[in-house]
Amino acid sequence: MTTEEKVILLALLKKEKDEGVRDILAMLENSQVFTMKEGKRLVKVLRNEGYICDGELTPKGFLMARQVEMEFKL
Repeated sequence: MTTEEKVILLALLKKEKDEGVRDILAMLENSQVFTMKEGKRLVKVLRNEGYICDGELTPKGFLMARQVEMEFKL
């Protein structure tokens, strides 16, 4: 899993209730993590791998996001 994919999962874990995937991607694009086009491609990959469904983390995605959170704390 790429660092950018991990950042997306972590951002989805920490998002506000009124924020959606597009809002997260826009925020990460503004932070110059990646372009919107690249972000959409990464979300599609995460969706196909079962980490995201309907703009929310799946149980698999939640567990991976928690692992990423611990990894980034180190």
